[in-house]
Amino acid sequence: MFGFTEEQIAEFGMTFGVGGFILFMLFIIWKLARESNAGRFGTFILFFVLAFGILGFIAKSILQAILAP
Repeated sequence: MFGFTEEQIAEFGMTFGVGGFILFMLFIIWKLARESNAGRFGTFILFFVLAFGILGFIAKSILQAILAP
């Protein structure tokens, strides 16, 4: 499709698609914290927990780059 291989399309989707999804999740968490009147500490906890998922995605990408032949 448009001269790209399936592997290139999948890599693009995993990089930018999941990255965009992470940004969307940040927006959802911010809106949830605002609507529930979570306060500073509650908002911090919400974003802190979400950061573990983001760090996992980044760590996976780093490990793939290091371990790739």
